[in-house]
Amino acid sequence: MSLAEDLLSIDETHPIDLVELLAADHQWQFDRVTENQIAMMVEGLWRSYALTLAWSPGDETLRLVCTFELDPPTDRMAQLHDVLNRANDQVWTGAFAYWAEQRLMVWRYGLSLAGGQIAGAGQLDHMIASAITGCERYYPAFQMVCWTGASPEDAMKVAIAEAYGRA
Repeated sequence: MSLAEDLLSIDETHPIDLVELLAADHQWQFDRVTENQIAMMVEGLWRSYALTLAWSPGDETLRLVCTFELDPPTDRMAQLHDVLNRANDQVWTGAFAYWAEQRLMVWRYGLSLAGGQIAGAGQLDHMIASAITGCERYYPAFQMVCWTGASPEDAMKVAIAEAYGRA
């Protein structure tokens, strides 16, 4: 059965069911943790990213968290936070945070589906792609500011620009 046929055969469109179908279609490793949560591993250009999507029925929000390990030297934390804020100024579909205790860089996004709204497969696929694209784009800047001693301004210059068209 194709992805399109799978999507049409779902009686009740639960966002995590759709994400599970997308993960299978993309051949990503995933684990359906609970009825309302799925965890995936997605290979990027720079590294592997751990994604968790969780549906919260109480506030009707689909939460996406995409993480990768980052353990910067203590003396570079101010520069990391500076470059992280600069990256957040450029993105609109999520935000970066650094969880020091877990030594993780985090991309977070919450999709409000209040009032019984339903997320489509295309929308969810775009949401996941935006998280991976954001991490891939700014990963070099985070690395550069943490380990080369580069200024946040210089590190941001290496952030991969979004490509338009085809080569």
